[in-house]
Amino acid sequence: MNDRLKVNIEGHVADVMLNRPEKYNALDLQMFEALNEAADNLSKERSVRAIVLHGAGDHFCAGIDVSVLTDPDVSIDASMLAPIAPSAANLFQRAAYGWRELKVPVICALRGTTFGGGLQVALGADLRYSAADGQFSIMESKWGIIPDMAISATARHVVRPDHLKELAWSARIFDAAEARDLGIITAIQDDPLAAAHKVAQACAAKSPEAIRGIKKLVNEAWHLSEPEALALEAKLQLGLLGAPNQAEAVLANLEKRPPKFAD
Repeated sequence: MNDRLKVNIEGHVADVMLNRPEKYNALDLQMFEALNEAADNLSKERSVRAIVLHGAGDHFCAGIDVSVLTDPDVSIDASMLAPIAPSAANLFQRAAYGWRELKVPVICALRGTTFGGGLQVALGADLRYSAADGQFSIMESKWGIIPDMAISATARHVVRPDHLKELAWSARIFDAAEARDLGIITAIQDDPLAAAHKVAQACAAKSPEAIRGIKKLVNEAWHLSEPEALALEAKLQLGLLGAPNQAEAVLANLEKRPPKFAD
């Protein structure tokens, strides 16, 4: 892991911080590589039951570092836009889609600027909490490109297509209240990082299989026909019923004590 990202795991919760505050945590190639590596590493950490994603300093992420587009030593070719197996996403898409691919909840805390690629990274999370002063933009058209960091997958059930087109075409800046009304953020919080950690800890205190099952159900069932969605519900439930952690959840509730789940 390079110094673009800091990861700390404590109490079954991984804290992942974009660590380039002097550049508003802008996305250069090193940041893209660090985000990919973090997703890979956390997918192997069985002790991690939830993740909090946020930015160092007063901003989440100002989007792509202009150097990626202007540096003559940086050449983005077809090979860089090819999927990174076994993912369907390429290097740039996976900076956002990697959080969706993880089995555990990812809660994003936003403040200050969340522009362009930064907003797409946030859309890869399951929940997004923002401070009231947060500012947002789908800004890629300003640079003559499209938003291409998995927004076609992560935003399809979050933002209405006409709203997404208007935001992407105009590249305008909008505030947290509008972002909430559009469904882009989950809620406005006085302290979004504290709120994100509170939800992450609540998830970590429940059966890991149940929490992961809920994420899988919601992420996959919304793309299925109704019969297929009902079948997925039943399949996931059958995998939970009678398992050790499900039995422990029942017993702990009956005995009125904190559960002790295995990872």
